[in-house]
Amino acid sequence: MSARTPTLAALASLLLGSLAWAATIDSLDITRKSGRYDLAADAQLSASPESIYAVLTDYDDNRFGRISSVYKESGYLEPAADGTPIVYTLMEGCLLFYCLSMRRVERLETQAPYRIKSFTLPEQSNFKYATSEWLLERVAGGTKMKYRLEMEPDFWVPPVIGPWYLKRTLAHGGVRAVNRIERLARELDLATAAAANADSR
Repeated sequence: MSARTPTLAALASLLLGSLAWAATIDSLDITRKSGRYDLAADAQLSASPESIYAVLTDYDDNRFGRISSVYKESGYLEPAADGTPIVYTLMEGCLLFYCLSMRRVERLETQAPYRIKSFTLPEQSNFKYATSEWLLERVAGGTKMKYRLEMEPDFWVPPVIGPWYLKRTLAHGGVRAVNRIERLARELDLATAAAANADSR
C-alpha cells in the first residue's frame, strides 16, 4: 500500500469533523478543480442558532473532541494584532496502519450567532489554502445551516477518486458528527431554559 493512501482517509476525517450537519441534509456537493476542493452543504438542525454557534466556537480545552474523535487538540492562541481570535486544531486520520496528523491555525471572524468564517494561516498549517463559512438561520423547529469550505491540502490527494471518496465517506458517516453537535446544542438550550425558569420564580 502506498504511504500516500492515508492522506485521503485523513482528509475525509477532517471534513467529517468539520461538518456539523443535522439529520436532515438537504444538499451536499463536493468538487475539485486544480487541486482545490470546494464543499457546499445545506442542512437543518433541531437546536437554536445561539447554542449551535456556542458549540462551533468552543475551542477551549480540546472541546472539539466532543464533536468528533478526529480532533486530538483544539484551543485559542494569542489573538491577531487587530484583535481577531486565532484558533488551532490538531486532527488525525488513519487508514489501516497509516496515520496522518493535520494542523490548522485559523483567523476566526464571527457575527454572533449567525455567521462564523475562518481563514487558515498556511505558514502554520498543513494547507496551502483553506477558508470556511457557517451561516445559521432561525427557522421553525430549529436552525437552517449553510456550510461552505474551500481548501487546498499541502499534501497529495488522488485526483480521480478524491471527491467521490470524500462524498461517500461524508454521506455514510456525517450523521454521527451531526448527532453529537445537535446533542451538545440541545443541552445548552435546555440549560438556558432551566436557568430562565429558575430566574422567573
